[in-house]
Amino acid sequence: MAEAADFQGTRPSPARRWLRRTASAVLGAPLLAGLLAVPAAGAAPAAEPAKAPTGSRTVAVSLNTLSPSVPAEDDTLTVSGTLTNKGKETISSAEVDLRVGPRLSGRGEVDDASKRSAYVPGVDPVTVGDKYTVKFPKLAKGISQDFTLTVPVDKLGLDDPGVYQLGVSVSGRTTTAPYEQVLGIERSFLPWQPEAGDSRTKLTFLWPLIASPHVTAETRSDEQQTPVFTNDELAKELAPGGRLEQMVSLGSRLPVTWVVDPDLLASVAAMAGKYEVESGDTTVPGKDQAVAKQWLTALEKVVEDGKVIALPFADPDLASIAHRGKNVSGTLSHLQNASAVAATTVETILHVKPSTDFAWPVNGAVDSSIVDVATSAGAHNVIARSDSFRESTELPYTPTAARPIGGGTTAVVADARLSTLFDGDMSRAGSSTRAVQKFLAQTLALTEQAPDNERSIVVAPPRMPTAAQAQTMARALEGLAGNRWTQPSDLVSAAEVKPDPRATSKLPRASAYPKKLRAQELPTQAFQDIRTTQGSLDSFETILTQPERVVTPFGNAVNRSMSTSWRGRSLEAQQYRDAVRDYLQSLTSEVQLIEKSDVTLSGRSATIPVTVQNKLVQGVDRLVLRLTSDNIRLKFNDDGSMAELPVNVAGGHSQSVKFDTATSANGRAQVTARLYTEDGTQYGEEMTFTVKVSEVTPTVLLVIAGGLLLLVLAGIRMYSHRKRAVASDTADGNGDGPEQPSDPTPDTGPESGAPSGTGEKVDR
Repeated sequence: MAEAADFQGTRPSPARRWLRRTASAVLGAPLLAGLLAVPAAGAAPAAEPAKAPTGSRTVAVSLNTLSPSVPAEDDTLTVSGTLTNKGKETISSAEVDLRVGPRLSGRGEVDDASKRSAYVPGVDPVTVGDKYTVKFPKLAKGISQDFTLTVPVDKLGLDDPGVYQLGVSVSGRTTTAPYEQVLGIERSFLPWQPEAGDSRTKLTFLWPLIASPHVTAETRSDEQQTPVFTNDELAKELAPGGRLEQMVSLGSRLPVTWVVDPDLLASVAAMAGKYEVESGDTTVPGKDQAVAKQWLTALEKVVEDGKVIALPFADPDLASIAHRGKNVSGTLSHLQNASAVAATTVETILHVKPSTDFAWPVNGAVDSSIVDVATSAGAHNVIARSDSFRESTELPYTPTAARPIGGGTTAVVADARLSTLFDGDMSRAGSSTRAVQKFLAQTLALTEQAPDNERSIVVAPPRMPTAAQAQTMARALEGLAGNRWTQPSDLVSAAEVKPDPRATSKLPRASAYPKKLRAQELPTQAFQDIRTTQGSLDSFETILTQPERVVTPFGNAVNRSMSTSWRGRSLEAQQYRDAVRDYLQSLTSEVQLIEKSDVTLSGRSATIPVTVQNKLVQGVDRLVLRLTSDNIRLKFNDDGSMAELPVNVAGGHSQSVKFDTATSANGRAQVTARLYTEDGTQYGEEMTFTVKVSEVTPTVLLVIAGGLLLLVLAGIRMYSHRKRAVASDTADGNGDGPEQPSDPTPDTGPESGAPSGTGEKVDR
């Protein structure tokens, strides 16, 4: 790294008091050894001398608090912690000592000192004095003991400003080693600069408000479109003591640059109203509106005068897009859309105008393809990190963060040492204190590298800090509150600082991208899934009378499918994409064709109705229903074997679409019905049914006509016969006419109820 010679430009003289103590110890050691080596007269031969102490890991020492982190001349330093005997024997005459010195030269020496675990005589700090110790008569195995050391700062032997080693050691005896030896040590650092220096480093600390996706694509059918959350985890993060609550409350009193994911703001704003939460196969009403409102109110107040950087909506994974997604059609357009809605979302919810000119790849790892993807979405500044953007020359100092990388794009290179200090578990007091003191030591050592060269440094901490990490970060920044060797700056200003001409501006090769990070990227299949979902959404959108009710929630869900937070969570990412796709399919299937039974036609023409059902709450139009037949003798609307008619169905209704048909022959025809959008895209599943044609032939018609003629003739004959009979009866009764031989004998008998005989007249 650039700090291979980072001691240059510092004042290397160590503390005079530490030198005197060290010199006395070194000079006295040979004399004492010589005296011990001479046996007394008449004494038995000396036993084999004991080996040098090797048990300095026997006792685990944890430094839980160190106050103040950056002492002044009149302060009293208080160090507290815990001792734990991990050995197999009880330790007797245990003594806890505070050790200070020597002064370290450069960032490299700070790193080296923090890596040592065992006690190294002559290298580790020396004790302050017997007056400032804590004694334990016994320290049983497996037992922990708390301790507190209090020392006036003027007794620590601090001279020239700089970073001093600080240590706490425990010494004692055991049965197998009955001599005094160091059995455990823990190191830290003590930054010493009583007054503000002439040279101060500009320090930009990013304060990220980012969360994993919690909102599904599903909304209720009410007017407000009640959103559905996957779980209640976001509410826990917003509640007092939660991760996001801590980020806002701690950041409110710190000089930081807020880096915000607009999706988080949109999700919390949705939670502030009516919402539901998935619970098994159903949903339950959400109950954390008050928590969401309180968090948003607090954040709005905090950022009203601060710098806000808005990432693209849902914090898309730029490296995954660059390495696996950009060749899948539509992926880059999703990224551009996520960038376009970022500013609007932040302005609407927080009422501040954010900067949308920054892209932040995972861990600041970049290559040319990642930068290309970032700039395609409108970013002109890419937040990188120095362990990716390595220096090509051996600079004796850490250069300014801003680097021009061509095309009007600036790489803002965060310092890797400072940015990664807060990784890991900070819930343990010892880990947190160690990180705070090392952060302060590194910033002071960085400033001392080149006191005449004022630089601008950026710190990009974990993307989604835990509550403990946030608390540790806050303590570290509070240690810089006196502005003794740093001064706060913001990210926009850091990007505009004049670059150091000696700093590298060459982008890393694609092969230099960390393998561990590449293995966590979203697969190409993820972007193909997104493309399929978007295609279905596009078709669905065109038929809706209120498309915004569907486009907005699904568009946001598609952006969430590309979120950086899915790294290392491939199964959850797949489940989220599947849920979005399945819900969209369930909506599109609400507009469907009603199954139809076989149809029988008699005659040369008829009408076939086909029903389209719309179960959505909104209407659909711009749909076309197409019927096709596999029998050329069955024609629709006198226009061949295929016909189309428009479909327009109100929400919650059905429409019967009627097709006129004509046929020229008997037989069967297989008819297929299918919906299409106006641009010819198939919509939904097709439906088939059979049409049976029974045409009436001329022969059949002739037979029917003959039968009808016979019936008519028979009726005429019967009518004539009856008329003559009536006339005959009239003549006989009045004597007006002779009886004809052909007339039947009058029925003069009583009327019978029995069935009529042949030729017998029946009353009607």
